[in-house]
Amino acid sequence: MLQTFVRRLHSARCLRTRSDSSVIKNLLDNSATFDDLKNDSPENDWSTLPYPEGSVIAGNEKYIKSERPKQDPRDVSIILFPGQGAHHVGMCKNLMKFPGARDIFALANDVLKYDLLKLCLEGPKDKLDRTEYCQPAIVVSSLAALERLKEERPNAIDNCVATAGFSLGEITALIFAGAIPFDKGLRLVQVRAEAMQLAAEQVASGMATVLFGPDTDLKGACAKAVDWCVSKGIENPECRVANYLYPHCKVIAGNIEALQYLEVNAKHLKLRRIKRIPVSGAFHTELMAPAVEPFTKALKKIYISEPVINVHSCVDGLKYKNVGHILKQLPTQIVRPVKWEQMLHVLYQRNVDDRFPRTFECGPGRGLTTILKQVNAKAWDSAFNIDT
Repeated sequence: MLQTFVRRLHSARCLRTRSDSSVIKNLLDNSATFDDLKNDSPENDWSTLPYPEGSVIAGNEKYIKSERPKQDPRDVSIILFPGQGAHHVGMCKNLMKFPGARDIFALANDVLKYDLLKLCLEGPKDKLDRTEYCQPAIVVSSLAALERLKEERPNAIDNCVATAGFSLGEITALIFAGAIPFDKGLRLVQVRAEAMQLAAEQVASGMATVLFGPDTDLKGACAKAVDWCVSKGIENPECRVANYLYPHCKVIAGNIEALQYLEVNAKHLKLRRIKRIPVSGAFHTELMAPAVEPFTKALKKIYISEPVINVHSCVDGLKYKNVGHILKQLPTQIVRPVKWEQMLHVLYQRNVDDRFPRTFECGPGRGLTTILKQVNAKAWDSAFNIDT
């Protein structure tokens, strides 16, 4: 078991046994001043080739140098954590036989001041779907799934060499890697979720998964949706790729009107399928910009440690270099596209005859291993789901 992860969770659990509740209150005090986030890169890179510089691309023989220990890949593991959208009412019922999972939910209830476990198990669905409740539920459920993994496959945690999380799941990965304490991390997620919920309520927006073919001009389709919104008098409309999933599958996010335009004109735009995602906003677009400041403020108050294993960022697919890198890059993730497909290329780059590490998806759903199968079928052969 990762010593830092265990030690931090153990310390956090001990807080629950103290009679003085002010200890937890003091730990969760996140008021602080902050510097305004400066977006030093133009937010139009979604329409260009999105792979990190030096990645393996068809017709391009340059390779990105991925740092990893010289070990037999069969003896190490990679742990992945899901993001918002993987939730469902009834999740975590399979974890209740593990004492560690129950402890994590008990502590989460102390931090959040409501019964998170009951919400996960019983709903109601419309409440669980709300960003402010869904995000903490995903993070805590994923960490609770680690307790199941620890019981069933302890070597998977002992020998983990890298971790990553899809969007929100990146914070879960940072907690797992010992960079952020559990209680502070959960409070950070709560701030993030509430800020993103408020941002979503300012403009009617959403997200949709799009399947398309090699003859589809997805950039052009989004541009036409924006132009249509402008013609209808909508100010500063958004419509762009928010998540890179796998070849010919992306998530588009933007104004509701823009998504409706794509749905109505799907055949003409050569979109093979478009399906709405049950989220309340256009995450990873500029429509989420109001959420960046409160998240940055909360993040700067937390004492962040160097991760004990590599944590890869959704912004560019590369591993975090140091604490300063985390402080700078994690807030930008809110308004930047999730480059998951590109990150998988970095994580699983191997020579042709090399074996792949075991992969464990910890949390509700099977979305990340499904994507892995589309990106790297050989790596998927040794992938497992630790469902909730």
